[in-house]
Amino acid sequence: MRLIAPFAGLRPLPERAAEVAAPPYDVMNTAEARAMVQGRPRSFLHISRAEVDLPEGTDPYAEAVYAKARENLQRLRADGTLRQDRTPGYYAYRLSLGTHHQQTGLVAAASVAAYRAGRIRRHELTRPAKEQDRVRQISALNAQTGPVLLAYHANAAIDDRLQAYCQAPAEIDLTAADGVRHQLWSIDAGDQIDALSQACEALERLYIADGHHRAAAAARVAEMGGARHAETGTGDNHFLAVLFPHDQLRILPYNRVVRDLGGRSADQFLAQVASAYTVEPCAQPVAASARGEVGLYLQGRWYRLRLAPERIPERDPIGRLDVSLLHDQLISPLLGITDPRRDERIDFVGGSRGLEGLSARVDSGEMAAAFSLPATRIEDLLAVADADALMPPKSTWFEPKLADGLVSHLLG
Repeated sequence: MRLIAPFAGLRPLPERAAEVAAPPYDVMNTAEARAMVQGRPRSFLHISRAEVDLPEGTDPYAEAVYAKARENLQRLRADGTLRQDRTPGYYAYRLSLGTHHQQTGLVAAASVAAYRAGRIRRHELTRPAKEQDRVRQISALNAQTGPVLLAYHANAAIDDRLQAYCQAPAEIDLTAADGVRHQLWSIDAGDQIDALSQACEALERLYIADGHHRAAAAARVAEMGGARHAETGTGDNHFLAVLFPHDQLRILPYNRVVRDLGGRSADQFLAQVASAYTVEPCAQPVAASARGEVGLYLQGRWYRLRLAPERIPERDPIGRLDVSLLHDQLISPLLGITDPRRDERIDFVGGSRGLEGLSARVDSGEMAAAFSLPATRIEDLLAVADADALMPPKSTWFEPKLADGLVSHLLG
């Protein structure tokens, strides 16, 4: 059982890469996607969010959407915008955000068998509707177009090789509208492929950082393919992934907003919060940073909440997470929200939207209160996965995001 394999990627012509590259399908709603494709007929959103090419109000899960995605992929292949490499290989993928962040990873086909066996570890549950959506998308396209973000413990045998490959000019080099620079190099020499394969095979395991639904859907598609694919070695037995060393990944907070205070007034709510936290009014927005610290936005005011150290179970890899502490000490006992995966009284706001993304939803009257959290530490994520445990939903927001469309994995 090998962790990864080379593959012949489907890529845009370098001169058209900037027209094709698109944000991941799941970081926007349909209205935002429609706006993004205006004047961009080659945007990969025509494949990943194909409802943009159908009448407004179309159900994103309608069969017509998947059929349109297949049609659009075929169109971009037919006109030469996308073409498949002739031979299998790996790819080096670098993401840069200004001068303060850079991460360099390896694009590969990750093993479904290793995923099933737990050598590629997960840390989150999937939601059935989202998983089924990815199954239908992969099946319609006969391709995986959204990469899974994998992490591994930083390893010089891999990291130094990738850095060396990236000394040459990138084959694809573009800066997206959000300011993130995306660079891609192909690694197609046999000795280079073998060296990376051996270095990765020496890893004890890989960790899913982002993309649990895509990985789970790929495993289901492989099951649907059955023995025929196992015999022929088609791509159904792998999923598209980008592997990064853990110490290069950047995690932003994943914050919370709630619709009501459980029938309490703001003063009553604050009084009950004070039974577990120290409550300090703040003149400025609170970006929580320390374990057990929370920013609370309520009725136009910010408060800094600090949990007593004795309430933090440091030896519990799940219980010590800040998302767990907020849930266990406040959201569940005070607001009665016991299942954040299904309760519509709570919503989640990725850290890329900033603290203003929290206050705006409260000021609009849509939500009653907002909570800012420290970012989950990558070491905590790895510890949870190593314990074969599951993190609470919406625990991590990785930034910058991988682009869709720069490399796709055709199945068979």
